[in-house]
Amino acid sequence: MIDFFQRPCQSQSRQRKFGLCDDPTPPGAPGTPAYINETNGKNWIATVDNHYRDLIKFYAIDHCVDFPPDADGRTSKRCDGVLVQEEIIAFVELKSRNENRAVWVKDAEKQLLVTIRHFEETVHSDQFSVKKAYVVNSMRPHSRVSQATRMESFFDETGYVLYIKARIALYSPEG
Repeated sequence: MIDFFQRPCQSQSRQRKFGLCDDPTPPGAPGTPAYINETNGKNWIATVDNHYRDLIKFYAIDHCVDFPPDADGRTSKRCDGVLVQEEIIAFVELKSRNENRAVWVKDAEKQLLVTIRHFEETVHSDQFSVKKAYVVNSMRPHSRVSQATRMESFFDETGYVLYIKARIALYSPEG
């Protein structure tokens, strides 16, 4: 069984506002996990609003959690991490690309789908009553075109509400 909540992959915060970072990997170098950053806003890909200063944990998944190979024997791409606050879980894919929105959103959605499918096979999936997924791009934080069809299809397939935006508010029904 895949362990999504590994201690070495965890960072946490009670700050009113903090960021999620995923440092670029130089060619040929091993990747590093995404993490919480409380101080350097210019490096944040996503901003997490924690109005009540609750303890929010972030568990890196990419470069931290091993997935079984896919049907072709390749390593599955997975999302960057997951935020957890009591009964709320939110999977997050962080992008820093200034390319066509259709490309980066589609790539991010695939990574979220693979990760969520694996997570839903674990005993932990039933512990969360609120399930969300976020696609965030620091270079293109605002989506001008409605993603309602994509979001509805994602929910129908996973049971998770999909948001495509740069700010994450775990308790808000608007994401």
